[in-house]
Parts: sequence; structure tokens; C-alpha cells
Amino acid sequence: MSKPPSDPPRRPPAAFAYEDKASEPHVSSRQQQGRRKPESFSENIIETPDEDDPFINPDMDLNALPVATPRKRRTSFGKIAAAAFGILLSLSLGLWTDQLISDLFTRADWLGYAALGVLTIGILAVLALVIRETAGMMRLAAVQAIKAEAEAAILETRPVKARSVVASLTTLLAANPETSKGRATLNATEGEVIDPPHLIALAERELLAPLDRKARALIVNASKRVSIVTAVSPRAVVDLLYVLYEAVRLIRAMAELYGGRPGTLGMFRLLRDVLAHLAVTGSIAVGDSLVQQVLGHGLASKLSARLGEGVINGLMTARIGIAAMDLCRPLAFRTLKRPGIGDFIADLTPSMSSRGNSP
Repeated sequence: MSKPPSDPPRRPPAAFAYEDKASEPHVSSRQQQGRRKPESFSENIIETPDEDDPFINPDMDLNALPVATPRKRRTSFGKIAAAAFGILLSLSLGLWTDQLISDLFTRADWLGYAALGVLTIGILAVLALVIRETAGMMRLAAVQAIKAEAEAAILETRPVKARSVVASLTTLLAANPETSKGRATLNATEGEVIDPPHLIALAERELLAPLDRKARALIVNASKRVSIVTAVSPRAVVDLLYVLYEAVRLIRAMAELYGGRPGTLGMFRLLRDVLAHLAVTGSIAVGDSLVQQVLGHGLASKLSARLGEGVINGLMTARIGIAAMDLCRPLAFRTLKRPGIGDFIADLTPSMSSRGNSP
């Protein structure tokens, strides 16, 4: 008969020494093998100053574009001289037309009446053109007036001016189907919001948010077209003409999107304001430094010359679009985020951006 197994003997308590490994310095395998000798680096490396380093100064935005504001209209001697010579030219043209019609009547009555009919049609066409251009200028002035009234209404304590601004903004954007939902929301909440800043903020979110998304799409598409065309075009003149063509199209589309719908003269004034803003802020003088700031030195060095020019031209078009957005938008950016040049980098170079962000 086998005996039952006995319990194993219990070991007595013992004391162990504890070594704090965290306090010991970390020694890598390479350091255990031996420390490497000092090496010299290339002298071509350019160090970024501390004041220009975005990692040391995170609040600094290298690609921030100042808000564009329309220039003040002033009377100058050049405008007075142009108006005087214009009146003189109109009087001479009227005398020449009168003499021409008189000569036609002396030849045959039907020739004189035909000339009068043609003159009448021309005058009506000129009047229609003047009315159209005047309406376009008035629409642009209305956009700027709403923006100025909104800035003044925010400082008020009573909501009377703010409600007037919202009503004017709703009337301006009534023809745009993308603002129908926002207009319905404002009508449903009419009288419930009495704080002027909150009322302006509500109008900006409901009416301008869908238009801002469409404006961003317009800028992205124009920048992509400019980037591709200028990257494959054989001549610099072609690049310049195409960038100018896309810039004019983009500015007109931006004005029509926000209810401006300028005529020919209004378009020239708007284009002049955009170009003047870019020239004053130095945004036209872009080059390799812009690509290096945005894409990084390593990635910029991998770009070919033509591809780099295409990216620069695309970014330039995006800057023009942002400036046009500032000028044509009936409300300043307060509640919604104002787009910056960095928002369009991933759209212009998606494969490069993903490659640069990948570990």
C-alpha cells in the first residue's frame, strides 16, 4: 500500500537586493562597442533662425495672407483730365454724327432716316450698357456696405442694426439656391436671437458656410488647372497668359457666388483691387522659398523644375482666390475659419503630401 504524497517543504522568507534600473544611464549597443569619432558636416546646410522657426514659434504662420480690403476711391488730376477729354471727344463725335446725318439727308431722305434709326439703336444699346455697368457697380458697393454695417452692428447693444444687416444679406443672396436652407433657418429663428454678435454669427454660418465651401472648390479647381497647364506648357508667355485668364475667371466667379455679379467696369476695379492687394503684401514675389516652407526642403529638392513652377503658379492662383474671397464676401470672417494657403497644399500635391506624412 503506497503512502500519500507529503506536502513539499516551504522555503523560509529571504531578503533580496533591489536595483533601480531607471536611475542607471541608458547605454546603447553602439556605445558599448565604442564611441564613434567626431565627424564634420557639410557647410552648405543653412540653419533657420530661431525667430523664423515655426517649431520654436508655433504661433507664427509663414503662409498667412493678410485680409484684402478695397481701396478708397479718391479724386485725382488724372481722373479730372480723363473726364474732360472724354467730354470733348463726345462733343466732337456728336458734331461728326450730326454732320453725317445732314449730308445723308441732302443725298436722299431714306438714307437720313436709316442713319437716324441706326443712331437710335446705338444710343439704346449704350444706355442698356450703362445701366448694366451701373447696376454691377451698385451691387459691388452693396456688398461692401453690408460688410461695413455688420462691423458697426456688432458693437451695438440693440439688435436693430444687426437685423437690418441680416435682412440685406438675405436679399442679396436670395437668388442663390444654396442659401435656401439658411434663409429658412433665419426665418424660423426670427426674433429669438437678440444679441447682435450672435445674430451676425448665425447669419454667417447659415448663409455663407455653403458659399464658402463652393468658393474653396472654385479655388482648388483653378489652382489645379494652372498647376497642370503651366507644368507642361513650353513657353513662359503661355504660363503668364493662362494664369491671367484663370485669375480673371476665378475673380468673376467669386464675385457672382457672393452676389456681386459685376459688369465689365466693376470687374476691372475688382481685378485692380486684388492685384494691388497682392502687390502690397508681397504675395506676388513667390519662389522656391515658398515651396520649401510649405513642402519641406527634402521634398522640394525632389521636385523637377517644371513641376516646381506648376506648384508655385498653383499656389499663386490660390492666393489670388483668397484675396478675391476677402473682397467679395459680404461678411468678414469671424465665426467661420478663413482659408489659408496651407489648406490647398494637399489638393495640389496629394501624392507628395501623403508621402511626406507617411512614417
